[in-house]
Amino acid sequence: MTESLKIRPYARLLTMLGDQLIKNEQVALIEIIKNAYDADAKIVKISFDNFKENYTKTDESCITIEDNGHGMSADIIKKHWLNPATPEKKRRKEKNLRRTELGRVIQGDKGIGRFAIFKLGSDIQVVTRARGEDKEHVIVYDFGKYGSDFLKENDDEKDIFLDDLSVSFETRNPEVFVNETCGTKIEIKNLKGEWSRKKLEEIYKNFHTLYALFQDKRDIEFILTIEKDGEVIYDNNDLNGHIEQFLEEKSVFQITDGHYDEESGTFYYNLNGSNKELKLTDSEVRGLYPYHKIIDMLNKRGGEDKFKTACGSFNFTYYIFDFSPSSDVPLKYKLDKGQKNIIRNNKIYLYRDDIRVFPYGEPDDDWLQIDTSRGRVSAGLFLSTDQIVGRIDITQEGNPDLMDKTNREGLLEEGYATSDLIMLNQIFLSYIRKGPYRRYQEKNKSKKEQDIYKTKKVQKTFDTFEELLKEQPEVLNQLKVLKKEYENEKKYLERRVEITEELAGVGLSVEATSHDIIAFISRANNTLDHLIKEFTFRNGEEETLKDLNSIRGMIAVVGNQLQDIQSLFTSAKKHKENIPIRDILKKLEHIYKRTLSREKIELDITEDGPVLSAKTTDAVLLQLFINLFDNAIYWLQTVDEPQKKISIRIDGYTKEVIFADNGPGISQDDYAYIFEPFYSGKGEEGRGLGLYIARQLLEKNDYAIDLIEIYGDKILRGANFVIDFERKEVKYD
Repeated sequence: MTESLKIRPYARLLTMLGDQLIKNEQVALIEIIKNAYDADAKIVKISFDNFKENYTKTDESCITIEDNGHGMSADIIKKHWLNPATPEKKRRKEKNLRRTELGRVIQGDKGIGRFAIFKLGSDIQVVTRARGEDKEHVIVYDFGKYGSDFLKENDDEKDIFLDDLSVSFETRNPEVFVNETCGTKIEIKNLKGEWSRKKLEEIYKNFHTLYALFQDKRDIEFILTIEKDGEVIYDNNDLNGHIEQFLEEKSVFQITDGHYDEESGTFYYNLNGSNKELKLTDSEVRGLYPYHKIIDMLNKRGGEDKFKTACGSFNFTYYIFDFSPSSDVPLKYKLDKGQKNIIRNNKIYLYRDDIRVFPYGEPDDDWLQIDTSRGRVSAGLFLSTDQIVGRIDITQEGNPDLMDKTNREGLLEEGYATSDLIMLNQIFLSYIRKGPYRRYQEKNKSKKEQDIYKTKKVQKTFDTFEELLKEQPEVLNQLKVLKKEYENEKKYLERRVEITEELAGVGLSVEATSHDIIAFISRANNTLDHLIKEFTFRNGEEETLKDLNSIRGMIAVVGNQLQDIQSLFTSAKKHKENIPIRDILKKLEHIYKRTLSREKIELDITEDGPVLSAKTTDAVLLQLFINLFDNAIYWLQTVDEPQKKISIRIDGYTKEVIFADNGPGISQDDYAYIFEPFYSGKGEEGRGLGLYIARQLLEKNDYAIDLIEIYGDKILRGANFVIDFERKEVKYD
């Protein structure tokens, strides 16, 4: 026999919806404040009465939350307030009635936020008066008699179902909301949990980040006051030490008006007053660790557009601070201990329709997984969240798949929307770390080092001490010994740097040919395997001879490759001679022949005027051009160009060589840094040594290399370098 059964929840469901589902008392109060916001309240007052001085509760303790919103009618109370999971707000949103009379976007839609009151206490009275009505309504929850888990009534254990619970409802003449006022007042007694001044501070701080962070508070009139026994503890004028006071003054980078457009895969933003844009297809992005991660995720999903994310477009604002040791930070960006603590207590917030999604932005919350990636992958990939204050803005309409968890603990992680939002912001912040912020650091470091060098700071210090100690010959002699030891140590370290640069150059150059060598060895092994197999089954001399000749040819190619790079080693660097540039380029054309063919890159070498030679060694010229070839090939791999090209123009008249490609080119922001050590636009794939070593080697031979910056001087639209092989005259004073 088939029966039709009703679902009948136990009353303890209320403890799950309120007490257990809501993280803590602060979150519960924020939920009640958000209900007041949806009710178009302009003022919310929270009162703590009959607590001891240290906020220890007593039997008489009471928490009251009162607002001046539009209140509730009897019909709303009976049909919606008392019905868990009411769909009323959700229906309004589906009918595009998302905004209140004051233009606020309705926040809640699950209909269970009201049960946050049960996180705070079990005996509750709600008094409310709807706008335009002459009566007020009183709802009384006398749930203390059921115990904390609704398993007994008073002292009698019994099964208590949700529909066994009843509340008192009364309609009366106004006693609370008199003189045409309206709103809702909630009194909570028989309190749960513990209270402290710190919890009140957190509530107040959370309120001030609820809707107004980085925006004009006059846009929304919404005031919170917190009182204790009639004395105001916090109100909206109490903003001492708030981060907004020095966001613009002390931040190294102000990233404002940020917008990610999902359709084009582009970040648009303003960086310190300059409008910028960054595409997911840009070369600066392709070398970043998070880029590869999100591309892997998108590829696994399939689809025609490999850059199509699921989160939707969003806006963002970031303020970046410098937390380096004080001696390394320019004066205008220096932060005192108090300012650093304020920044650490405000991380990256998420806002939906200008209302904060909790708990994102809390001091211990790493919802974008930035610090996690710093620890797991590399600290150099990202800025620390301690030095970032920001907000990401989404909307219900524009980001429908980014939904809150029922427990108000962030976004649902089902599907792809949340992970895509995280990864896109990781990409952007990683770019800021590897691009603008790194340039800022390099500039500071370079300026500091140059100041020491240009001002001869150490030498001047020695001179000062010598002058001060001239009347103390014994001490002066010791100082001179120290000065001599310093000079010897300096020479020793300079020599070590020289050797390190040489070894680094050899390593980078050998890497260019190693792939081909490995490929030839692999093919030789395959041929040998085939030969062994043939010997096993036949004795054909003609076929055997053919295989042996093939192996001989492959080994010869490997030998030639090794011969080409032999001149890179230190033993070959001693003897300088006049070397035709064309000969070196022909040798490199042979080395890169297979790579250029594989990547479909056309190489064009032209020569004009007399033969251009450089008095140096093969090693210097090989390392120079190998670095230029490697960089050009890498960047040409990042563009969808129908005809990829490298052009080299040798001018015997001007004694210059121009090396150019039609790749993405070099960002103007990078111009001042590309010859600095360890600075690379390739992200994690780059070492940042190639161009630095090339310039160092040329300068030691009185030659020079520079970037062609003027568009009219370029021979291709990508990166263009000019190498000057005219020896510079050494002048003596």
